[in-house]
This record gives sequence, structure tokens and C-alpha cells, in this order.
Amino acid sequence: MMNEWIEVCAANELEDEDVIRFDHGEATFAIYRNAQGQFFASDGYCTHEKIHLSKGLVMGNLIECPKHNGRFDITTGEAKRVPVCIKLKTYATKVEAGKVFMQLA
Repeated sequence: MMNEWIEVCAANELEDEDVIRFDHGEATFAIYRNAQGQFFASDGYCTHEKIHLSKGLVMGNLIECPKHNGRFDITTGEAKRVPVCIKLKTYATKVEAGKVFMQLA
């Protein structure tokens, strides 16, 4: 169902500048926590090659793909460093009662 909020993890499962994989149905997502403790979500695979971003490195508001070092802005999905040139789809997140939720929309 579109626009539904899905519980993805406990907020304390991610440290600052961390990323985890989240699978729901047939889709795979990446859930991020930046250095300010904010949470973000995107499609889970790099748009350049289908490498899962949960194996990447979060630096501030960027995720670096573990294969070719392409970078995306985790807040907007924008491609920020070659070889990636197609943006990631991002999803709204919220934290309630110590749990992180993402909105499938």
C-alpha cells in the first residue's frame, strides 16, 4: 500500500554516519543516520551498478558506493560523484518511540 509508514529498525541500531539494509516485500532499501542523528531512506542499490549501498561509507550527508566510490546525497538522492549520474529515489522517515519508520510513496 502506498503512503504507508513501515517500521524499519530501532533508532539505536544505527550509530551516527551509519547505514543498514532493509528489505520489504520484493524491494530493498538503505536506511541512513547522518552525523547529526537524522535518519534518511533511499532505494538500496547504487544506480550505476546494482551494489547494495549498506556496504558503503556514510560521510556527513553522503553515501559512497563500495564498488566505484560514486557518491549520493542521502537527503535528496542526488548523484554527487562519478561514475553515478542517476539519482536515488528517497523516502520520508520519522522517529517515534525510539523506532525509525519510512514512508512508502
